[in-house]
Amino acid sequence: MNIHEYQAKSLLKQFGVAVPEGRLVEEGANVGQRAKQAATELQSECGNQVWVVKAQIHAGGRGKAGGVKVCKSVDEVATAAEEIMGKTLVTPQTGPEGKVVHKVWIEVGSSIAKEFYLGIVVDRAYSQVVMMASTEGGMEIEEVAEKSPEKIIKAVIDPTTGYQAFHGRKLAHALGLDKDQTRQAVQFFQGIYNCFMQKDCSLVEINPLILTTDGKLFALDAKFNFDDNALYRQKDVVEMRDLQEENPQDVEASKYDLAYIALDGSIGCMVNGAGLAMATMDIIKLHGEEPANFLDVGGGATKEKVTQAFKIILQDPKVKAILVNIFGGIMKCDVIAEGVIAAAQELKLTVPLVVRLEGTNVEKGKELLAGSGLEITPADDLEDAAKKVVAAVKG
Repeated sequence: MNIHEYQAKSLLKQFGVAVPEGRLVEEGANVGQRAKQAATELQSECGNQVWVVKAQIHAGGRGKAGGVKVCKSVDEVATAAEEIMGKTLVTPQTGPEGKVVHKVWIEVGSSIAKEFYLGIVVDRAYSQVVMMASTEGGMEIEEVAEKSPEKIIKAVIDPTTGYQAFHGRKLAHALGLDKDQTRQAVQFFQGIYNCFMQKDCSLVEINPLILTTDGKLFALDAKFNFDDNALYRQKDVVEMRDLQEENPQDVEASKYDLAYIALDGSIGCMVNGAGLAMATMDIIKLHGEEPANFLDVGGGATKEKVTQAFKIILQDPKVKAILVNIFGGIMKCDVIAEGVIAAAQELKLTVPLVVRLEGTNVEKGKELLAGSGLEITPADDLEDAAKKVVAAVKG
């Protein structure tokens, strides 16, 4: 799960991490007027003469796409907010379709002396938390890692002992901070670590982390990812979920506990088990076509769950055929067959459907499919299923 920049900053503030003051303006009537009022309030509270208007979307690269504007008057803020609100921003992270801006964040301008990068992740290679810093603030960390890996400094943090001051000093020294700034950085990094751990994050990225001309550290931008498996104990984080920023199929799939990821191909896949799903996508590619999705219905799918899975697959207009590949262990093949039949009848399926069943009650499942009167192509094994569904698409 992702959240917006303004939401990330509100979490950081809870843990004592310094962020610039700002106001949120959402889409609706009188955007410019409300933006002007927000800018006036910030000026009254902070005494600033510069504001930054930022589009709030779940993607990086907003500035290059015209989603970030620096303003030197409240009238400029109003104009910028009107221009950005409702605009479709296309960045390397949005894909060619882009994302529509529904919210803008109006923030106090900062007097920047230096920009840095700071990130914290769970590193599987170490089986520990890793905090990373770089002097190359504002750049994509992947680009820095490729071109100048020596400029990324890591502090490996054992979760049993947690963050210690020496971790912060190591990173501060690498960033070239002086004695007073280092003391500040040690506390700054502590707050970010505490937020990361207590909010069950999988990623916290501050890019850029800035040092102002008066020697203060601020998180000028913030990106958070969360461990979905821990959201049950992060109610405040769940409330931050913005469904407008998510793929409609992803939203629908989450309601039924389906693992769904949309892809660019033409063959819809419904499989149980992540490993089998990956193998299914691989063999489709091997035979010359592309999968339209990853969809894992899980080990205990019901007839209703299978029906919903079909509905989600068919919402994608790129789908030209569907491959159902089920290994019945906990899940019984006859239950899957009932779900497939119910879905095909309810949705009046118009694309070719290939079904491969194996495992518990497989013969009963095949009998149900054969006796359904529907145009369902059975497959004996995965190789046979892939050949048949690819032929259906190409034919």
